[in-house]
Amino acid sequence: MKTIRRGLRGLTLTSIAASLLASLPAWAVDPFTLKDIRVEGLQRVEPGTVFASLPFRIGDQYNDDKGTSAIRSLFGLGLFSDVRLQVNDDVLVIIVEERPTVADVSFSGIREFEEENLKRALRDVGLTDGRPYDKALADRAEQELKRLYIDRSMYGAQVVTTVTPIERNRVNLNFSVTEGDVAKIKDIRIVGNQAFSESTLRNLFDLDTGGWLSWYTKADRYSRSKLNADLETLRSYYLTRGFLEFRIDSTQVAISPDKQDMSVTINITEGNRFVVSSVALEGEYLGKEEEFKSLVAVRVGEAYNAEDVAATVKAFTDYFGAFGYAFAQVEAVPQIDRTNNRVAFAIRAQPARRVYVRRINVAGNNRTRDEVIRREFRQLESAWYDSDKIRLSRDRVDRLGFFTQVGIDTEPVPGTPDQVDLTVTVVERPTGNLSVGAGYSQADKLSFIASVSVENVFGTGNYLGLDLNTSDYYRTFSLSTTDPYFTQDGISRTFDLYYRTTRPYDAQGGDYEIRRPGVGVKFGVPFTERDTVYFGIGAERVSIVEGNELPEAYIGQDGNYIPITVGWSRDERDSALVPTEGRYQRFNTELGLGNRKWTKLNYQFQQYVPLTKQYTFALNSELGWGKGLGSQSFPVMRNFYGGGLGSVRGFEQGTLGPKSPVIGSPTGETVSVGGAKSFVLNAEFIAPFPGAGNDRTLRWFGFVDVGNVFGEKEKFDFSQMRASAGIGLSWVSPIGPLRFAYATPIRKFDGDEIQKFQFQIGTSF
Repeated sequence: MKTIRRGLRGLTLTSIAASLLASLPAWAVDPFTLKDIRVEGLQRVEPGTVFASLPFRIGDQYNDDKGTSAIRSLFGLGLFSDVRLQVNDDVLVIIVEERPTVADVSFSGIREFEEENLKRALRDVGLTDGRPYDKALADRAEQELKRLYIDRSMYGAQVVTTVTPIERNRVNLNFSVTEGDVAKIKDIRIVGNQAFSESTLRNLFDLDTGGWLSWYTKADRYSRSKLNADLETLRSYYLTRGFLEFRIDSTQVAISPDKQDMSVTINITEGNRFVVSSVALEGEYLGKEEEFKSLVAVRVGEAYNAEDVAATVKAFTDYFGAFGYAFAQVEAVPQIDRTNNRVAFAIRAQPARRVYVRRINVAGNNRTRDEVIRREFRQLESAWYDSDKIRLSRDRVDRLGFFTQVGIDTEPVPGTPDQVDLTVTVVERPTGNLSVGAGYSQADKLSFIASVSVENVFGTGNYLGLDLNTSDYYRTFSLSTTDPYFTQDGISRTFDLYYRTTRPYDAQGGDYEIRRPGVGVKFGVPFTERDTVYFGIGAERVSIVEGNELPEAYIGQDGNYIPITVGWSRDERDSALVPTEGRYQRFNTELGLGNRKWTKLNYQFQQYVPLTKQYTFALNSELGWGKGLGSQSFPVMRNFYGGGLGSVRGFEQGTLGPKSPVIGSPTGETVSVGGAKSFVLNAEFIAPFPGAGNDRTLRWFGFVDVGNVFGEKEKFDFSQMRASAGIGLSWVSPIGPLRFAYATPIRKFDGDEIQKFQFQIGTSF
């Protein structure tokens, strides 16, 4: 009987094969025909797994080479720590020793991570419950854990693996972690700069040496990816200011012996500043040279700007794409005159071939339905490739607000040179929002409202909103739903259903109540890609239950209200959440029928001006005007209100403008009832919050507000305008954009109700 035995302990497959070959003379057998094959030592591995790995079957000719191949194949499964072959009377006996199976993976000393996240990371490297235990795999898991901690700047983290054998050839693995402290950046140096100061360049970086808000921004935690992004920002800063030959020579990152402090040194060579001397077009331009020349962003006589060059190349490529040339090759070739520090550009273009889109694929939408994304596309399948329509399609999908990222990739169809496929990749975000508003005053103490809305109900793209207010003085229930594609042409439909009741704030003597149930429907018609016109009609029943302290202005205001509305909006902002540039406009008209007849106009204008990468100036203005028709006055129930958030901050919400005497009040008490005319102007200077670096989710702003509300028969009197100034904090919190404002009135009059501190979630100005 011959026995062939080898183990994997301490050996690689290469060394195993070498050992086997070296020992062949000691166990060589004469070739024979296999009568039977038996396997011994199996506990959990199925016999079929072994037989499937063998290079021979019963009845085959067996020899030493096949035995060597069999051992190599069985070890390659990773299931066995030892394999022996025994030959007895033309019967091959395979004796194996199974590796232990991992019964449980546990961690101790973990504070920085959730245990489930670590188990998921180890699962990705192949170590999890039920898998064969392998020392090499455990070592790899150890390194993966250390890598996770290094990504969090915890370079001193130590990992110790404990293997505990248990019954049935199983083991428990425990990774004991000593996390240590976070290594923080103590110093960032830029060496070689002459044109710009080191402090100017360091202010471009997201990484910094820390401040009192570092616990929030984590900007002092070193990250290679963040450093690379900062280096690209540095490179772009120089390349857009004429330094054509700027380069980053080296980057050194040093860590202290205790692995707590890090130092970053960046060595640069600025080179000379170059001016553009000429721009010439070379190549094939489809007979449209003049059109292409109008797209050149590079300016002769001005300093070289890499962004202008890139913008020109992109504009040329996109313009070619508008004619179906998806693979046009455009290159800006510089001709450098180092003697005079001038550079000439030759823009070379080759359109290549014209293509059309075969198929549009959608990826990444786990919740949102494909049709919600596809209906925003202006590029159609089986149509010529059009880069303008593709870019517009991407912007339309992005403006849905359902995704944090939207990208479109163009992929050639193999074997078909005139076809491409488009793949739209999206990253979804939560689309449920909670809006909360609150304010504090001496009279009302804390006031509170709340609403819940879902912008993408069940992935259909529809909107559903619910407002609920259970205040003793103002109770509201409203339900709103919008179908953005009520028709295939993109006409939207909105239904509103509500019931509102209002009671006086003075609960000691006032007991009147105003009830306003209503319903409405509105349609939005997209006239252009950015302009939408709205048409709507509603019905509201106003009932006034008379009682003590009823304001005189409410007498005779009950009845049926039927408002017909026509509106228009255009949104050109770069972001609806944290805009830094762009413009937003909204205009609305209203015609009232029923027992009360009126007309009402309202216009809002917003402009965001980026002063620098970090600072933004924002302007908001709103003008409202209303008038009763015939012999009727403008209905009090349709009045504009001023004061508070969205108006003049520092004054209590809705208290500016005309006041109405309270019937039967012995003290001549009056209450605010709004007015038929309104003017509001808000100006904000928005900047990064001190210590937050370039983080746009946390910013502070200084503001000045001016405005007031006037009665129907009053003129806009700027001498009666209220004004305030203050500071605020804007934070994109997990439950929505949150804004705090503290304002001090700088122009007020006797009787004005002041409310200096206010906050709200989900507002802009």
